Amino acid sequence: MKYHFKDLGLSNTKEMFAKANKEGYSVPAFNFNNLEQLQGIIEACVEMGSPVILQVSTGARSYIGKEMLPWLAKAATAYVEASGSDIPVALHLDHGPNFEEAKDCIEYGFSSVMIDASHHPYDENVKESKEVADFAHKHDVTVEAELGVLAGVEDDVVAEKHIYTQPDEVEDFVKKTGVDSLAIAIGTSHGAHKFKPGDKPQIRLDILKEIEQRIPGFPIVLHGSSSVPKKFVDMINKFGGQIADAIGIPDEQLREASKSAVSKINVDTDGRLAFTAGIREVLATKPGEFDPRKYVGPAKNYMKDYYKEKIVSVFGSEGAYKKGTPRK
Repeated sequence: MKYHFKDLGLSNTKEMFAKANKEGYSVPAFNFNNLEQLQGIIEACVEMGSPVILQVSTGARSYIGKEMLPWLAKAATAYVEASGSDIPVALHLDHGPNFEEAKDCIEYGFSSVMIDASHHPYDENVKESKEVADFAHKHDVTVEAELGVLAGVEDDVVAEKHIYTQPDEVEDFVKKTGVDSLAIAIGTSHGAHKFKPGDKPQIRLDILKEIEQRIPGFPIVLHGSSSVPKKFVDMINKFGGQIADAIGIPDEQLREASKSAVSKINVDTDGRLAFTAGIREVLATKPGEFDPRKYVGPAKNYMKDYYKEKIVSVFGSEGAYKKGTPRK
């Protein structure tokens, strides 16, 4: 093993989720692909006193470089400490495709991994999820698995059909696999184009309630939960972009879910939109600008400020831990 997550100052998700369930909020799980996105996420969570799960997909890990990624995570936890905050930080593999990728991430300092075998038949999903859980738990790493299938496209995740999680399967699945949290499909969807114009997105809170009754207190995860803020879509289009008919999940529905057994909500698309809007605005209004700091800096701040709002309006995790002082 090259790194253990504790040596990087990271936490697994066990205590995070227990506290979130007890106090009626969800832990933000924000995806990042570069330094500035990571800065925006960690600064927002420090200033709001919110725990955070830093997520990377296999594609993002490849883009950043698996040798560099642990040190970015270490930099994030060092920032938390220097700010005087005590928020816990997890590094999580999002949509891990197989045992080998999950194992490699664990050996490179991840404190949490997801094995997504939801596209396989039920028994195969159980087998693959258990294999990852058995290995991860030897290293105190927590594991997320998925039942049901979310439609849409985001990074390496592509699915044409949406298959709701069957509540009568969850208890058996959790018992057989030994996983620590379960991602379910109740109407959320990956990507910016989740729904068609005129649709009224509705997540199936009735399914969530039944699942909660079958596995009381067990941490539930929602993927594909970006709200696709119109202000950033409009900014992108105003400054030369072409994003049509992008619609997401209403914040109020996600907040309702976060008050129940939902311990973790994933957000990726919203951050991408905020970041892209910031870059496009600077390059369109200041065409002579070529210093990357002058356009990725504002992009980071758009993302940071939006996530601070979302921590309050969706996650309800503000002040769950000690707030830190922003570093200059």
